[in-house]
Amino acid sequence: MISKFATVYAGHIDFPDHGQNATPANERRFTNDQLAGVYDKLEAIAKTMDRLGFDTLWLAEHHFQHEGYEALPNILMCAVHLAHVTKQLKIGCGFNITPMWHPLRLAEDFATADILTKGRTVFGVGRGYHSREVETFGAPIIDQNANRELFEEQVEILFKAFNEESFAHKGKHYTLPPEVPYRGYQLKELTLVPQPVNKPIECWQPVVSASPRGLDFMVKYDIKGAVGGGAATMQAGPIQAYKDAAARAGKDWKLGENLMLGVHGLIAKTREEAVRRLTPIYEEHVKMFAPLGFVPGLTPDQIAAVARRGGWDAAGVPKVEHFMGLGSWFAGTSDDLVAFLKGIEEKYPGMEHINFASPLTTPKDLMLEQFQIVAEEVMPHFRGKPSVHAAAAK
Repeated sequence: MISKFATVYAGHIDFPDHGQNATPANERRFTNDQLAGVYDKLEAIAKTMDRLGFDTLWLAEHHFQHEGYEALPNILMCAVHLAHVTKQLKIGCGFNITPMWHPLRLAEDFATADILTKGRTVFGVGRGYHSREVETFGAPIIDQNANRELFEEQVEILFKAFNEESFAHKGKHYTLPPEVPYRGYQLKELTLVPQPVNKPIECWQPVVSASPRGLDFMVKYDIKGAVGGGAATMQAGPIQAYKDAAARAGKDWKLGENLMLGVHGLIAKTREEAVRRLTPIYEEHVKMFAPLGFVPGLTPDQIAAVARRGGWDAAGVPKVEHFMGLGSWFAGTSDDLVAFLKGIEEKYPGMEHINFASPLTTPKDLMLEQFQIVAEEVMPHFRGKPSVHAAAAK
């Protein structure tokens, strides 16, 4: 049953213009002062979510984005700071892009954050998707097989370091420890210092292709999955596949258990108003993500069109209503969202986590407004309390 509400903030600045007729994504360049301003915004988001009773604020690790869409390069440092200006909100790593790290540095940094935040930092791993980021740090991403191979070995090392008093590892990419003399003896094993103190480690990973290999790997390490909405999810494809992977490992998980469903959306007094306000923000999302392959169904000509100003209708670029119909985007009233989520809850009885996200480039004030609406008019329907509107009507 749904009980835990989250959102994700990848570190976008407040853009001066939005939509298909605004500045093309590849032409955006902001000053360092503008990019650094995301940290004040991040703190305001965290404090508001904490006050309103949200469960987790997920952050995304990204690098070199002068375009201003995703400007948080070190989310573990952010988590430590945010835990000290909030009281109960968890800060989720959504996600640490593991191929850009040495796995033991990532393990040490997470363990430190785990201790300093008293368990309020949630671990997360991902393979990455920006070639500018991953390849710059010396790891493969264009070669997807090499990327997955590296990622899986790194995750194996991470869990050894977290859970074993001392460990050694020998694989294709890492020999740990190195075979060297140390202070009069031959080095044979290592101990992570410190180790996380809040165990078992709660770890999350995005579910993208939902391949049996990938899901079996997640289940092996009890890694929880973040799934996006959309046609496949609404038809239970990746959610059923994750449950099936658990069953192959001898684990009897309910449909939706250990998964979080993500939906982009905006709430307003009417559906029409919500669609109107959401449309330019959706179009910015498409400008950013279509060239990266994260807007399903677009043709090469449509992807080329979104890189230019205007002309989307002529190119047949889908409107936000198309993805609303698939379940990956939402625009409507708070009552509409309650009904939508009740349908999810009925379909996936094991699902506890919902990530209702203000889409990339949503202005700060609008994000804070949306958190207030969700907390007052949606969350109470899933926590056994009357909503503010329902209470006022009595």
